[in-house]
Amino acid sequence: MSDKKVRIGFVGVGGMGQAAHLRHYVQVPECEVVAIAEIKQDMAKNVAARWGIPKVYASHEEMLAKEKLDGIVAAQQFTRHGTLMPDLLKAGIPILTEKPIAGSVEMGEKIVKALKAAKTWMMIGYHKRSDPATMAAKAEIERLKASGELGKLTYIRILMPAGDWIANGFNQNVGGNDPNPSLTWDPPASDMDKPTNDAYISFVNYYIHQVNLMRHLLGETWKVTYAAPSGVLLAGESPSGVTCSIEMSPYCTTIDWQEHAFICFQKGWIKVDLPAPLTINRAGRLEIYRDPGNGVTPKAEIPQMPWAGAMLQQARNYVAALQGKQPAMCVAEDALADLKLAREYIRVWKGK
Repeated sequence: MSDKKVRIGFVGVGGMGQAAHLRHYVQVPECEVVAIAEIKQDMAKNVAARWGIPKVYASHEEMLAKEKLDGIVAAQQFTRHGTLMPDLLKAGIPILTEKPIAGSVEMGEKIVKALKAAKTWMMIGYHKRSDPATMAAKAEIERLKASGELGKLTYIRILMPAGDWIANGFNQNVGGNDPNPSLTWDPPASDMDKPTNDAYISFVNYYIHQVNLMRHLLGETWKVTYAAPSGVLLAGESPSGVTCSIEMSPYCTTIDWQEHAFICFQKGWIKVDLPAPLTINRAGRLEIYRDPGNGVTPKAEIPQMPWAGAMLQQARNYVAALQGKQPAMCVAEDALADLKLAREYIRVWKGK
């Protein structure tokens, strides 16, 4: 464990690299963003000037050869993770990358194999785990499971309708005059035809956060038992018998984001309302309802969360993990389980 300021390099500072990550890391006093590697050099220079980054490189190979880094943030499109991440991992430096870990189970397994060879670790950017409301809810769930004061955990439901997930989050981004580069992409999954693979990619792009959040809140894995033909609902069950469901856009919003996690015990519940992913300086809302019986008056409480968005708190959590002060919020092996769950959902839904 160390209080030494960690040195971080960015691989890619495009839309999500800036909006979801860079602008938050420059606010964390325990780290210093010392370099960025970006193919689009005009944009890279503008980004460096905007955020005070001292070094700019045209490739990650050049950055890794010249910089001594403690961590890497690589916000890349997930359908090229299987090509890029094993190359980055050769440096033996911990990496944070966006969710999901890859675009197929095969590519996810390739990355985990490369991790073991490199003897390092990855933190996957499931930022909902880092929202202060989710962190407080998770702590209370574990406490209630241990104490038994509200009975057993019985059911978890997650709702995420399509909506305005950006919430003006790209407003601070800067660009450049670079042409779009030619990139290398991962091959599609070998066990799916194109329509099935397209459905899989769409599902993991939009709903892998909820697949992962369900496992996080349950504290165990779960399996898919039902998929609505309409694609609006999936249901499952954990080994301990907790029923769970994910509702996928039963409606949509245009200028709002209405995502909820509802965790039920026999004698009460916990509800987490999550803000739009790119919201800044705003945590989720947590509500806890207790009805223990035996003449005790039921009570609802709404703890006040700090003024910190999930992306900022995720940056703090990654830096703390680099310093050895806490475990990574979600490691690669954990994220690989999400891809396998998603594949099972597609199999149940599509029949192949």
